[in-house]
Amino acid sequence: MENFVLENHTKIIFGQDTIGQIGSETALLGKKVLMVYGGGSCKENGIYRLVQKSLSKAGVAVIEISGICANPVLKHVREGIALARGEKVEAVLAVGGGSVIDSAKAICAGVPAEHDVWQFFRGKKGIRTTLPLACVLTIAGSGSEMNGGMVLTNEESARKMGIGNKRLQPVVSILDPGATFTVPPDYTAYGAVDTIAHLLEFYCNKEARQTPVQDRLMEGVAQTVIAACEKALLEPTDYDTRADLMWCATLALNGWAAAGLGRVGFPMHLIEHSLSALYNVPHGAGLAVVIPAWLSWQAEQQPERVGLFFERVFGIPEGDKKDNALQGIDQLLAWLRRVQCPTSLTELSIPASEIPKIAENALPLAKLWRLRDYTQPVIEEIMHRCR
Repeated sequence: MENFVLENHTKIIFGQDTIGQIGSETALLGKKVLMVYGGGSCKENGIYRLVQKSLSKAGVAVIEISGICANPVLKHVREGIALARGEKVEAVLAVGGGSVIDSAKAICAGVPAEHDVWQFFRGKKGIRTTLPLACVLTIAGSGSEMNGGMVLTNEESARKMGIGNKRLQPVVSILDPGATFTVPPDYTAYGAVDTIAHLLEFYCNKEARQTPVQDRLMEGVAQTVIAACEKALLEPTDYDTRADLMWCATLALNGWAAAGLGRVGFPMHLIEHSLSALYNVPHGAGLAVVIPAWLSWQAEQQPERVGLFFERVFGIPEGDKKDNALQGIDQLLAWLRRVQCPTSLTELSIPASEIPKIAENALPLAKLWRLRDYTQPVIEEIMHRCR
């Protein structure tokens, strides 16, 4: 296990009927807030009304920006920054899933900055200060509710970039599993896939050699997500199942699983970000295509970790690690198909002729993330396995 510093100051309020606490919690951050949310789903399922009622009761004035899309874009963030500055808000409240929370984080960082917010994502400027952020989570998967990461797409350059900073961590996040009862089946599955991807990135791309504590944590979370996703699709309003998915997604990317792993890499996310940026593919759908392809490539490079993961998660008898890795990939593909996720570029309506373009698009992020081994030929080789 490598040396590590674990710092996570996000207060999690988890459980049934907890959304009503958001007003009093937000009031501690400011008396005038910018509320960020997506489409009309939070109004249709009643969450918007609950949040507004709680904020009003706590005496919090609310300015709104809505319309945040599934792959958050720079345009909306710039609009939010201008609105927050003009209204002199003191805090930001995100009501939604990872895209909404990431947009809110970018707004929090951009408001006090003296330069354009995209400079952070280009690695040209560092985040020094932010507005405080509160969250009401409505879709499980990204883990953004308890970490300092954010992802944003520049629609003009078709670049999707991800960065992290501890100052981006939400001060408080409300996690009520009931808020996810009405999440559609496809996005329920996409959230589960995102969680699995986070775990696999850490599990297979770590620096430390001996990490039994982290291994068992990640294996257990993965097993829980795989089972809970299938059950949630059959029984979407089962509270305990939704609770499992929600908390697993948070645990996968809140720093605990990664503690002691040393330097880690996120190559699957690197490749998927190009699919999202270029073709507006839902993040989880893109990952469902990339994960098996990357794992099959990795099974040829370093089969030990891939084989071990599937031995423990799927109960494959111990044996030749490469054979078990390939068997595990087949079982993972079967699960992805059971939860009705795409598993090929064809299912995403992306022709193989686009692979060089996808690989080229990923190179700036590979440089930012210091994934030097992921050159254009390597990325293309992996992408050709997505067919």
